[in-house]
Amino acid sequence: MLNKLIALGLVLGLIVGLAATATNNAALLGIANASAPFGTLFVNAIKMVVIPLVVSIIFASVARMGDLRALGKLGGTAGAYMVATLVPAVAIGMGVSALSLRFVPEVDLPASDAVTVPALQSLSAFFTQLIPSNVFAAASAGRILPLVVFAALLATAVATLDTNRRERMVQAAEDIGAALIKLVWWILWLAPIGVFGLIAPATAAMGWGLVQSLGVFILAVGVGLIIFVAVIYLPTLMFFKRPAFASLRGLGGAIGIAISTTSTATAIPVTLEETTRNWGVSKVTAELLVPVGASLYRPGSALFQGAAIIFLAHLYGVPIGLGAAVAVLFATLLVSLTVAPVPSSGVITMAPALDAIGVPVAGLALLLGVDRLPDMMRSGVNVLGQATTAVVADSKKAPADPAEASVIQ
Repeated sequence: MLNKLIALGLVLGLIVGLAATATNNAALLGIANASAPFGTLFVNAIKMVVIPLVVSIIFASVARMGDLRALGKLGGTAGAYMVATLVPAVAIGMGVSALSLRFVPEVDLPASDAVTVPALQSLSAFFTQLIPSNVFAAASAGRILPLVVFAALLATAVATLDTNRRERMVQAAEDIGAALIKLVWWILWLAPIGVFGLIAPATAAMGWGLVQSLGVFILAVGVGLIIFVAVIYLPTLMFFKRPAFASLRGLGGAIGIAISTTSTATAIPVTLEETTRNWGVSKVTAELLVPVGASLYRPGSALFQGAAIIFLAHLYGVPIGLGAAVAVLFATLLVSLTVAPVPSSGVITMAPALDAIGVPVAGLALLLGVDRLPDMMRSGVNVLGQATTAVVADSKKAPADPAEASVIQ
């Protein structure tokens, strides 16, 4: 029922927003703009809960596991799968974008004003930032991955304490997590109104002409994401004996939240619920890998960035040979690891990669204007990828009878 109400809010928001920008009707524009605070309140409410929820479930899961070898094996399997799938994601994005260039219409390019571009983050800098110097500052900045590392390290230490102390701390963390999950479900019942408040004003502000002029690029990204899911995730799910299309329905709530809010972090509680209940993933595996995936693994964003770099290079007449294409592939792979799980961050973090191949960074203004639609698509794929990674790393078998998974039915 909740999924249907969220979908209704999404559809109504798109209708009102597109109608407002197409007709320039004052009443529709007023409705779209007046709904914006509801969207902001909804996202803020989810973000309010996400960080303490992630920390509590990671802490409880690692402390309860207690086996560092099992933890290392689980993380190694998940990490290998993530890297192995990010490379084809970027390659598919570059490929579909290159094939679509013949259909790209003329676009008025923005002026290439001087822009300060941050340096492309090195691997050493990426790993250095995993250890937060101030966990409260990391929480304030919404940086989930360093908090995950801190929670895992603290839980590992707790696992070495005597039984009574360990049980008290783990039980407290589990109780806090259960209360936060209950709070999230209360918030999600307000999602239909919040989703409408997110979609309607954003769609109305895009401008119908801009959507039309860049429609080929948006379509190419959508096709690339479909290809990626079809050749990577669906075969993976079937290999691990999860009925592919039934599994997609079983993850529908999490995908719907991610699409509506364009943020995988806001979908973490629902992803945990559906991955364990409907996909048969063990609770320990899901509670470890889903938060980590939301912080680190965004294949949809990697595909989008690969496509966007080829698209912008074409618009600005910057040739990309084989060597440059390989450089773009690896630069985009690294950049995708730093994408924050918040709306449109996949566009902003492309700046260093664009600058490295000589594409004016001002071209990002074009993508930001229409990013809502591709951001929705890639956020859904990101959640699917995070749940699939949990299936790959999990040692628990799928339910023998699909009827055991209530949403998959």
